[in-house]
Amino acid sequence: MAWNKLKLDEVAVRRTALLKLRREGVRYDDDRVEALGYSSPDAARRDLSRALEAHRNEEAAEVSIYRQQENERLDALLEAAWPRATTPSPVFDKEGNVVDHALDMRAVDTVLRLMDRRAKLNGLDMPAKTEVTGAGGGPLQMSQASTAELEAIMNAGPGPALDTPHENADSSG
Repeated sequence: MAWNKLKLDEVAVRRTALLKLRREGVRYDDDRVEALGYSSPDAARRDLSRALEAHRNEEAAEVSIYRQQENERLDALLEAAWPRATTPSPVFDKEGNVVDHALDMRAVDTVLRLMDRRAKLNGLDMPAKTEVTGAGGGPLQMSQASTAELEAIMNAGPGPALDTPHENADSSG
């Protein structure tokens, strides 16, 4: 059975009100949620889940359309720059004589930047591997700390400790 426009609008208004209540921290079993017309907290929970899923699907469709448009724009730019980046052009001396043939390096750079942009847009690049090393590029030194040492570090505050052993010795004397 197809829903008419009025029913769709009622559902949208109810879902909007439910979403507002949930953002305010109102629980599904609250009387205000039931007052929206839900038969149970589970019904409200399912309805909000459906609304969020529909929104995710719409968002994914919009992202897909945007990505396609950007790829088409990159195609047009790449098509324009490709011949100058791949076909050697004559190089002239001061008198206008052809002395060599060379690629247009600015066009090559443009093509490479367009290709890099396409790879980022489409997620083609592999993640970069990183490695944490210790002093001098060697292995990172790890040690076990006691519970008391960990608590002291946690209670030290957000910044490094200001007291050094020398300062402690000076302040006591």
